[in-house]
Amino acid sequence: MEYEQIIKLWQSYNICKESDIDKYLHSFKILFAYNSGKIENDEINYYDTREVFENGKIISFTGDTRTVFEQQNQKICYEILKPKIISKEKLSVDLIKQIHFELCQGTYDERRYLENREKPGEFKKHDYVVGMTEVGSDAEDVENDLIELIDEVNEVLFNSPHRLRTAPPSAKRGAKDILKTAAYLHANFENIHPFADGNGRVGRTLLNYYLMINNHPPIIIYEEDRKQYYEALNVFDEKLSIDGLYEFLKRECVKTWG
Repeated sequence: MEYEQIIKLWQSYNICKESDIDKYLHSFKILFAYNSGKIENDEINYYDTREVFENGKIISFTGDTRTVFEQQNQKICYEILKPKIISKEKLSVDLIKQIHFELCQGTYDERRYLENREKPGEFKKHDYVVGMTEVGSDAEDVENDLIELIDEVNEVLFNSPHRLRTAPPSAKRGAKDILKTAAYLHANFENIHPFADGNGRVGRTLLNYYLMINNHPPIIIYEEDRKQYYEALNVFDEKLSIDGLYEFLKRECVKTWG
């Protein structure tokens, strides 16, 4: 199925209730949680992820408990975001902090939690390497940089796309415009790197939240495609171009729903 056909089909579902989200994302939510977690944690497997989502627990698990927390947190975050998607709640710093808190409870290591005083739901207090060479925004600049990004993206959603310098020139907000704005959001969020840990999982969740409040299908970034994913993010770091990430997300959308 072509990208344009996928968008048209998704919009024909006319999702307006939480039960609609459950209906159309029944398999997606498990595959998304598995792939999003697997990109940065090789211990995650599909069977355990499915057990968490369908039964609320994993039987005979012998690995790192952080892995269980990560997948349980994905399920909790999914449930918390459903009503917000239906009401099309705007992106905000508080929403991003809430997503991080839900996704990262019980996953911070002792050094970050006790020595660095960094906790889920709170911005980083130190610098961390992002991509090949970047360290993200300085800790003291994170909130202001996020507010600026959120204002730009919300401007596209609730007013006009002209303010976003990398958005298409047309004032008409078509499916491709939404995906390009989502790519802009994701690339900049990862570049800012606002948290000590969990930026990838939060960023991919935020990406899909933005897509869904714009009546665009959410996307799985498959763990086997992580190399192309990181390459696209690195191109943004080096050249401030989202073209590669936009094309990558478009392919992943087709792979997810085609």
